Amino acid sequence: MATCVIHRALMKRTVPFLTSQSHFLTSISRSVSTLVLAEHEGGSIKVPSVSAVAAASSLSKDNSISVLLAGSGPSLQEAAAHAASCHPSVSQVLVADSDKFTHPLAEPWAKLVHLVQQRGGYSHIIAPSGSFGKNILPRAAALLDISPITDVIEISEPNLFVRPIYAGNALCTVRYAGANPCMLTIRSTSFPVPPIPAESKSEASISQVDLSTFDEDSVGKSRYVKQTTQDTERPDLGNARVVVTGGRGLKSAENFKMIEKLAEKLGAAVGATRAAVDAGFVPNDLQVGQTGKIVAPELYIAFGVSGAIQHLAGMRDSKVIVAVNKDADAPIFQVADYGLVGDLFEVIPELLEKIPANK
Repeated sequence: MATCVIHRALMKRTVPFLTSQSHFLTSISRSVSTLVLAEHEGGSIKVPSVSAVAAASSLSKDNSISVLLAGSGPSLQEAAAHAASCHPSVSQVLVADSDKFTHPLAEPWAKLVHLVQQRGGYSHIIAPSGSFGKNILPRAAALLDISPITDVIEISEPNLFVRPIYAGNALCTVRYAGANPCMLTIRSTSFPVPPIPAESKSEASISQVDLSTFDEDSVGKSRYVKQTTQDTERPDLGNARVVVTGGRGLKSAENFKMIEKLAEKLGAAVGATRAAVDAGFVPNDLQVGQTGKIVAPELYIAFGVSGAIQHLAGMRDSKVIVAVNKDADAPIFQVADYGLVGDLFEVIPELLEKIPANK
C-alpha cells in the first residue's frame, strides 16, 4: 500500500516536470539568435563561412543570424556587402573595422567575440571547423567560460548535435546543457550551401561594431609574421569538385609532380596523406585527414594511399572514391567505389597520355 502511494506521488510530481521541460525547450527554440564568425579574403567571405550560416539557419525557423566580420581597408567593406547577400537567412552583418584585425590573430578576435556577445546576448556562436575557427573559438569560449562543441555534422535541435568520434568511426549525439551562448564549430562539408534563386536573394543590414571599449591589452600576445600562398590556378582543396590525392607510395617529391600534372588536366585540387606531408613531398596545407582538411568532393582519386583511419576520416564523405594501389589488401579499397590494383607509376602516365587537357 505504501509503495503504491509513493509511486502515485512520484507520478504526480513527474507530470509538471515534463511540462516545464517542454516549455523550456519551446522557449529556447523561440529565442534562438546566432552569431556566425566569418572569414573573408579578397573582398568576399569564404565558402566554409557560408556553410556556417547554412548550419545556423537549421537551428530554428525563427533564428536571427548575425555575421561578424573583422579586418581593415576596402576589402572588408566588399566582404560585408557579399556577406549581406550570401544567404537569405542573414539578418545583419556586423563589421569591426580596425588595424587590430588586419590579420586574423586569435587574441584580438576572441576579445572581439567576447565584446559582441556581451552586447548582443546571442544564444549560439558558430564558426567553421577550419584553421580560422579552431584558432579563435576555443579562446573566445574560455573568455565566456563556455565549453564548446566541435566538428558538428548535424543539428537535430537547438541544443542537440551530432559529431564524429574515434576518427569518424562512430557518431556521438551531444546535448548542450550549459549557459548561453552554445558555441559550435561545424564541418562545412556537412552543411552544403544550396543555390539561391535570384528572387530569393536579399541584402541584410550592415552595422559597424563600436570598438571604443575594446581592450587594448588583449592585443600583442602574438604577432603576424607572414602568409604564403601557392601561385596556382588549381581550385581550393576544401571546396573542389574533384580531388587527386597522393600517398607515401609516390616515394619522392619529384614523383609527386605526376599527381599535380594529373590534377591540372582534370581541373582538380591536389591532396596528400599525412605520411606524404611528413616525408616532405608537399606542404602541410594539402594534407587530407583527421589532422588536416576535411573534404567531400564529387570525385576523390587516391594514388598510393593505404587508407589509414586518420586519412579516411577526412574524405569518407566523398561522393565517388577511386583508389589505385598495388596492395590488394589496402584498407582504402574497403571505402572505395572503384578500385584498381596496379602500379601507380604505370597507371598515372597512362592517364596523363589519354586524358585530354582541361579546357
